[in-house]
Formats: sequence, structure tokens, C-alpha cells
Amino acid sequence: MKNWYAVYVKSRHEFVARGELLKKGIETFLPVSKRLSQWKDRKKLIEVPIFPSYLFVYVAPHPAAFLDVLKTRGTVQMVSLERSNPTPVYEEEISSLKLLVESGEEFDIYPHLREGERVRVRRGPLAGAEGVLEVKSDQFRFLVNVNILGRSVAVNIYADDIEAA
Repeated sequence: MKNWYAVYVKSRHEFVARGELLKKGIETFLPVSKRLSQWKDRKKLIEVPIFPSYLFVYVAPHPAAFLDVLKTRGTVQMVSLERSNPTPVYEEEISSLKLLVESGEEFDIYPHLREGERVRVRRGPLAGAEGVLEVKSDQFRFLVNVNILGRSVAVNIYADDIEAA
């Protein structure tokens, strides 16, 4: 019986690792979204991994199968909650994720963050800034607090542009 497992891969190696795993006959799932990327001279629609540095593999829960995955170019480790024992991903989560990606609907990526938590901006003009996460009218807001003044400045921000500080 096979299970889905999450695999952590080297930065920007999601497509390389997927290709190498497919060559070995290992079923993979790399959820991607299409984003418009702009260069100085042109714009292009590109595929971007929804979960950077992660992909999913469908293998038997045996050490030999895990080793085969880990011996693949670009892979780093199997994701596990227990030491040295990869944790399966629920089939329902993978199925739902596949449906969402294949639907063609536009979606946002939400990191597992809670309102009031300290966050850091990962990219964009505010990259590196630290503040507090707020949710207002179903919109994420990034707050920079100046405690001594008892004031905050807030800006709307995309969820996938922030991470836990």
C-alpha cells in the first residue's frame, strides 16, 4: 500500500527533482500556480510552486522506497513529525489540493500564521521589514509598531509575501 509523502528539496530545484523522480518511475505531485513575471523587455506567464522547496511523492512506506527518493538529485529529506520516520500526508489533502490546482480558479497562498503574530516580509519593496500580522475585512495587513509612540502604520499585503519572524 502506497502513501503520499512530502519531500523537502533544494531551493529552486522543485522541477529538477520532479523530473528525476519521474525518470525513476516514482509518482509525484508538484502543485503549481501560474504567475505573470515581468522583465525589463517582456512579460511571461510562468509556473511557480505553491509550496516552495516541497513536492509530494507516492511511494510504499518502506525504507528502500524512501532511500530511492532521497538518492534523487535535488532532494534533501522526507518531511517527518517523528525522527527518522517520514509522516504520510492524508490522501484527502492531496486530492483536494489537486482539485484546487486543476480547477483553474485563482487562489491565494496562506502561511500558517495567526493574527497578532510577529512576521517578516519575504519579498517586494518591504522585504526584510518586521511587524505584526492583522486580518481586517478578509485582508492581511502588515503593521509596523512604534511602541514608544503607541502608534502603528499598516499596509495591505499578500499572505505569500510574509513568514513568521
